[in-house]
Amino acid sequence: MIDLHTHSTASDGGLSPAALVAHAAAEGITALALTDHDTVAGLAEARAAAAEAGVRFIPGVELNIEWAQGEFHLLGLGLRSPSAELIALIGALQTERRRRNGEIFRLLRSEYPAASLAELEARLPGGTVGRPHIADYLVEKGLAADRQDAFDRFLSKGRRYYAEHAGAKLVDAVSAIRASGGRAVIAHPLSLHVSWSKFERLLRCFRKAGIEGLEAWHPGARAAECARFEALAGKAGLFVTAGSDFHGEGVRVRCAIGHTADGIPLAERFLPEALRG
Repeated sequence: MIDLHTHSTASDGGLSPAALVAHAAAEGITALALTDHDTVAGLAEARAAAAEAGVRFIPGVELNIEWAQGEFHLLGLGLRSPSAELIALIGALQTERRRRNGEIFRLLRSEYPAASLAELEARLPGGTVGRPHIADYLVEKGLAADRQDAFDRFLSKGRRYYAEHAGAKLVDAVSAIRASGGRAVIAHPLSLHVSWSKFERLLRCFRKAGIEGLEAWHPGARAAECARFEALAGKAGLFVTAGSDFHGEGVRVRCAIGHTADGIPLAERFLPEALRG
């Protein structure tokens, strides 16, 4: 099996990069991409662990992109070496993430004065603090029943502790991924909040902008929707990828590593030729 969308403790996953690779190997994964949010900090550790475990490693990243509605996440897959351009873009996204976290905690402190972003950051040295970590903090403090409850009542768009997160410009992100030897791939396309009638034309526009692939298979969609995305990708001239969006056992569980929509196992056919080099 393969998996082209996973996360580690370098962002909001529950396993270290090395532990993630070990878990993947134990589950029969033969090709694995690490795609942490707005960071490449875990790639070196994961690459070394994959070499030892005999797992084909595909270095990646997941970047937040400026988008008017919904969310636009762009995967960079097959990074040969993070370019200065990509490092600078990640730095800007991390700065924006810290600004957003500060705003969330400002809103939180208006009702719970003891809330401390510094306390949370101290637990994640070198890691990327995101809303999942803040959700867990709310659970720990007794303000939410679980992570999903924290998002539903406090952290999702329109809720009282939500703060907007500015993303990178698409043209800059595609350029940075290409400069790093990688391929730009649209992650979980349903999150774009675009109607089906507009998707084919939009994908053709993205292709002209330098995007090469579409993550048609993702556990956030149903298998029938994924098959529809796969067909649209073919019409737009994009290759198809698939992943579990695995964050760790018990962390944002949608399905197990190496599985995708409706629990379908990710067989070798889901590894596109463009990423086999």
